[in-house]
Amino acid sequence: MVKINGESLEKDGKSVTEVLADMGINVQHVAVELNEEIVPKARYGETILKDGDHVEIVRFVGGG
Repeated sequence: MVKINGESLEKDGKSVTEVLADMGINVQHVAVELNEEIVPKARYGETILKDGDHVEIVRFVGGG
């Protein structure tokens, strides 16, 4: 199980890119933190989630 934004999900073994696609999230509009470290967008495809990982996905919101 991987905890994503506080919710436990069966996403271990998937890349960050795959998880974002599964969730319908555009990679250009988010930042991803894995175990308290920011994952560079260029590494989303090669970053594989493991059981016990903690992921935070932050969406960019415009406005002022």
